[in-house]
Amino acid sequence: MRVLIADDDQISRTVVKAQLSKWGYEVVEAIDGEQAWQVLQEEDSPRLVIIDWMMPGLDGLELCRRLRESGDKSYHYIILLTSRDSKDDTIGGLNAGADDYITKPYFAQELEVRLRAGARILNLQQSLEKALEVQRYQAQHDSLTGILNHREILKVLENELIRSERQRSSMAVIMGDLDHFKKVNDTYGHVTGDAVLIEVAERLRKSIRLYDTVGRYGGEEFLLVLPGCTKDEAVMIGHRILGSIASEPVQYQDYYIPVTISIGLAFNKTGAHTDLGEIVQAADTAMYQAKQNGRNRLELAV
Repeated sequence: MRVLIADDDQISRTVVKAQLSKWGYEVVEAIDGEQAWQVLQEEDSPRLVIIDWMMPGLDGLELCRRLRESGDKSYHYIILLTSRDSKDDTIGGLNAGADDYITKPYFAQELEVRLRAGARILNLQQSLEKALEVQRYQAQHDSLTGILNHREILKVLENELIRSERQRSSMAVIMGDLDHFKKVNDTYGHVTGDAVLIEVAERLRKSIRLYDTVGRYGGEEFLLVLPGCTKDEAVMIGHRILGSIASEPVQYQDYYIPVTISIGLAFNKTGAHTDLGEIVQAADTAMYQAKQNGRNRLELAV
């Protein structure tokens, strides 16, 4: 683990660095509070920090306060190292944002133990952050296909409708539904049906632009949001999707399953308010019209 040492006294800094290197830490040095502050602004700054209280310019106490007030998402564990040993000083240091407080002279073993405690806390926090990130991902994405789920794709659509209204720009919505998907489940089983949905989601992702978004609306239905998209561009994307889905069967184990999709395409009212429910309903109605007109086709909302 990397450790930042901020101390204007070169001898003290050298002694602490030698001890930390011996214990297996990678040391980053700062000769005063201002340099330490600059290091701590870096994206990959050390998260374990040893700060001397008495430094010219920006002292250790003010550095603690500034770091805590910065709202940095990456937590830094701060050990304040100082010769000031009164109770008031200890309370003041901790109130300023330090996590631990060691007075000089100190025993090397004490510093080592407190560093291990700080590293343990940082590792636990990192594990918690990773777990929360997994939970956030799971809450936003469909567990089968990995694309956005029903709630999140509607959030994206709502935000894009607001932005398009503000910027007076055009956007399109595609509602797609796999044709005769019940027959796939009935013939090959639901496990194979799931494999088809996964492959279709992947083909949809590859058929749209980088700034477009696709989500699973429900069952075998998919909703795509195409911001800044003209009618002609949206129709071109729609036909590209039709070709991508129908171009070759989905292979799963020994099965080769032909798949097609019916698409409904709806547009916002450029420069005016477009209701989310209204545009989704328009795309859905156009999609059912595509079903009635023979499937594996695209229809525009009236």
